[in-house]
Amino acid sequence: MGVVVRSALWGAAIGTLLMGALVTAVDLAVPSDKPPSSPIITVLAILVVAFMMGAIPGAFVGTAVGFVRRSVRQPRQMPRPMHPPVPQQPYDMWSDLVERCAASTRRVAAAIQTVPQSAAKDWLQRISEQLVKELDDVRGIAQLGRALGAVDQQHPVYQRLLKASHDFHQFENEVGRVALQMFDHPELNEARTHLEVLEKQLPQLST
Repeated sequence: MGVVVRSALWGAAIGTLLMGALVTAVDLAVPSDKPPSSPIITVLAILVVAFMMGAIPGAFVGTAVGFVRRSVRQPRQMPRPMHPPVPQQPYDMWSDLVERCAASTRRVAAAIQTVPQSAAKDWLQRISEQLVKELDDVRGIAQLGRALGAVDQQHPVYQRLLKASHDFHQFENEVGRVALQMFDHPELNEARTHLEVLEKQLPQLST
């Protein structure tokens, strides 16, 4: 049972006792010309008056006291320790372009896996492996830009990396077109010309 409820009950009980004692004392001290009433009726009248005049006000006073006691008992909340703010990482304009090239490389590899098994597909897979090496060159260009501390997007290193991301995307589209044609014509003779064109484009992707 809470502190407030206990205080309210104690207040009602004390108020009832005090008012009952007061009414009884007044009833005994003040003479009355009326014939004496039944003791049961007298007791009931005293209880009703004591409850109305003592219990209800006592409960209100006890409730107020209970709220005060509860507020005193509640421990003060300790302020939470202030944690140092997490330092924000500076924006890396190089990572965004490298990730574009990496995403194109992943999509090229995934597209090749859907092509029917054939000698042309094996050639296409070798092209995908060479594309991964071109991606390493792209990462090297980004490292150069970071080492130079370049922050201007007009910087020659950034412009070269921007061109590489565009070329990787274009190469991705070309691989998708060739892969689609190989669904209908998986023979090496049919795809040779397209594969040779793709292979020639690889050294130019990171330049």
